[in-house]
Amino acid sequence: MEGGGRKVVATNRKARHEYEILDTWEAGLVLKGPEVKSLRDGKVSFTDAFARVEGGEVWLYSLHISPYEQANRWNDDPLRPRKLLLSRSEIRKMVGTVEEKGLTLIPLDIYFTRGLAKTTLALGRGRKLHDKRDKLKRQTLDREAQRAMDRHR
Repeated sequence: MEGGGRKVVATNRKARHEYEILDTWEAGLVLKGPEVKSLRDGKVSFTDAFARVEGGEVWLYSLHISPYEQANRWNDDPLRPRKLLLSRSEIRKMVGTVEEKGLTLIPLDIYFTRGLAKTTLALGRGRKLHDKRDKLKRQTLDREAQRAMDRHR
């Protein structure tokens, strides 16, 4: 991976289904050594992961990074809160928008750029069940229309 490429480790596939994405930010992750090694192995789960702004800092909660087996006694709690690194102006902008009703900060993916662990943080509004059904129906119709046009050519 030369030239500072982006190596995606894991993606939160449910996020785009469960939430309507309004805005995104790139944030650095504060991790410990064994967590980085486990992350490089792809041992991460986004189940119920979310971020919260507290005291002028952004924290990521419920992100499960499995313990690294070779670092047995240096492993920490796999669900511990992890600090996210963002600029002050980005955090200020987030505070204003997150306080709106029904908006949540959710991680979309985790990746490495030039050896640094980063996440794409998104501002999302939760979808209702009927919205999810409408989205799936629209996607199916679009897919079928595209197939029909491809056959017609």
